Amino acid sequence: MSRLKRNAWGRCLALFLVTTWVAAGAADRGSLRVGAARVDITPAADSAQPPSAKYAHERLYVRAIVLDNSVTRAALIGADLGGLGEQVWADASKRIAEELKCPVENIIISATHTHSGGMPGGRGGRGGPGGPGAQGRPPSQNPSPLVNSILDAVRQAKAKLQTARMGFGAGFSYLNVNRDAVSPETHLWTQAPNLDAPSDKTVAVVKFETPTGDLIAAYVNYAMHPINGYLVGFTSADFPGAMCRYVEQAYDDKAVVAFSQGASGDQNPLYMRPSTNALASISGAKITGNVLVRESVEAPLREGAVAPKPLDPSVRDNLERWMESEGQLLGEEVIRVITETTRTVGDVRIWGSQNMVTCAGRRRTNTGREGMAGTYVDGDPVDIRLGALVVGDVALTTVDAEVYNLISQRMKKQSPMANTVMVTLANGAANSGYIPDDASFSHYSFQVLSSRLKPGCAEAAIANGLTDLVSQYAK
Repeated sequence: MSRLKRNAWGRCLALFLVTTWVAAGAADRGSLRVGAARVDITPAADSAQPPSAKYAHERLYVRAIVLDNSVTRAALIGADLGGLGEQVWADASKRIAEELKCPVENIIISATHTHSGGMPGGRGGRGGPGGPGAQGRPPSQNPSPLVNSILDAVRQAKAKLQTARMGFGAGFSYLNVNRDAVSPETHLWTQAPNLDAPSDKTVAVVKFETPTGDLIAAYVNYAMHPINGYLVGFTSADFPGAMCRYVEQAYDDKAVVAFSQGASGDQNPLYMRPSTNALASISGAKITGNVLVRESVEAPLREGAVAPKPLDPSVRDNLERWMESEGQLLGEEVIRVITETTRTVGDVRIWGSQNMVTCAGRRRTNTGREGMAGTYVDGDPVDIRLGALVVGDVALTTVDAEVYNLISQRMKKQSPMANTVMVTLANGAANSGYIPDDASFSHYSFQVLSSRLKPGCAEAAIANGLTDLVSQYAK
């Protein structure tokens, strides 16, 4: 064969391969349709407590956003729960996959992690009530009311599917702060604001709108523990619920806003005085006006050392107004990002994948919440479920545990996609406890001491594992 013919043949082959690749990529794209709904899951109010509906944000919801591109479907679900147990995830994800006729990998179910939810959602990890290998377990014959509510929200959202466009934007909120700190009084590790430690302030927003620009739904991600109502004794969706309702009301309740928790394992609200004062009121500690040391008023209640007293109404009112304020502040940033995200697309690819990574485990042999080193023996291996759901140019990665912030920052820097988000407390519950980054294992904070992971594995396993999943799509 002459060189001319070989070159001509090579160009034809290259053109054929490029054309085939483009056609294959286009084949799983399609015109986007989106539907969204919310279902109230607030437990019945305790007659001894004030009505839980005093503020709308105190009610708990499952919010579902269903996506369809004529090739496949996906679901983004946020639930006002403390966590999401393995059995709940196994039941709900399989039933949703059947309802939407899509792979389980295309489904994200995550908890907002409210600490005052009143509806636990079955926190059992794969070493607890969820049991090992829950991802392969068939759905229960009698699904829980929570699973039924999640499925109901998905069905309602599916029934509202309409032509849509999507866009991604990122803003910032300085409401959060790293909570691993050394006490200036005791010089020991404790839980307190540490403004010098790592903290990602990003507010990520995926918005879905009609072709004429009317908001259908928004999927919001931010890293901050909703602990304002912890041990206070009333039901509340905390700041995530306040934010969602505030934004929804801004759009005349015609849109649904779902919140997902970022890598908040070491991230607290910066301002904790209203919450700490509520704990002081219940424990009988004196409220001075200054910021109280949280552990000194939380520990007696947490450990049952004091009998809870009635919460002072004025202290409760201040706490509720603060939850509302945090929701409004975060909500205004979400609305700003929605408004300024003007680049949207209506033709998208939907692709999902999941994987399990395993790290060596440990079991603690001594006691003590914080400040002193822990002692450990070898424990059961820790299985961590990772996932990636890519919609258009947005990669939503998932981890089924509470992850330290630096792990998320590392993963996002490594990701081949610019618009990459980490959703935690998603798609089940690992038997890990908290997942610190490697450097933070030197902290004697309660998160690190209680972690069931040996140092030196999880950070790289998660960051590299999620990067590999996103890279599968990006190739």
